[in-house]
Order: sequence, then C-alpha cells, then structure tokens
Amino acid sequence: MMVYLIEDDEIYAEFILRSLSKNPKYQIKTFKSAEDCLDNGKAVADAYIVDYNLPGKSGIEFYEAIKSKLKENNKLIMMSAIDDGNMVLSFIKRGVRDYVIKDNTIIDSLTAILEGKEDEYYLFD
Repeated sequence: MMVYLIEDDEIYAEFILRSLSKNPKYQIKTFKSAEDCLDNGKAVADAYIVDYNLPGKSGIEFYEAIKSKLKENNKLIMMSAIDDGNMVLSFIKRGVRDYVIKDNTIIDSLTAILEGKEDEYYLFD
C-alpha cells in the first residue's frame, strides 16, 4: 500500500514514518507541504495522511485539489493537534471521511483506518 504522508514537522513525520514502516505492506513517501506532494506528478497514492495545518496550502486545500482523482478505495486521513468538533464537522461536510487527533494514540488510529477497521475504532453511537 503506497501511503503519502504530508507533514511539515520533520520530527513528527519521522515518528509516523518509523512507526508505520514496521508493517512491511506500507510503502511511505513523505512530503513537507501540500505543494510538494501535488508537484510529485500524477500518481495517486492508496492513502494520504495529511496534516491540516501546513505551510502554504492547508490540508483541506490539498484535499480539495485532489478529491476529483480519488477513487472509493483511496483513503485520505486528515490529522491535527486541534481537537475541535466544528472543524471536524467542516471536514465531513467537504467529504473528508477520516480524521485523527495528534495524540498518544495516533499510530493506533492511523493503523485502524489504513486497515479498514474504522468502525471498530470509532466509538460514536
């Protein structure tokens, strides 16, 4: 599974890269900005992990730029350090299905979504 990680914090990007790379089925390519990823060419990844608060284009602006290329089986996971229900609702209204908070469970959260186990992970009733 090709995963594009867009995160401007190099230390945090390295943490996610090392953690997810323990699973050999993930091939992860990192980008420091939405523009870097968009300039990468026309290849569409299987999954995108995108920081919301990026320099230049925000994570949601990146999503808007690529959503027409995404197929049903592609995943886009928006992540943020901000736990704000209104922000999450705005993501959902725009079509972002997966959102994670940058906290001590982020790797578990990302893995659950990448594995298609969101329903087991999310505790919404």
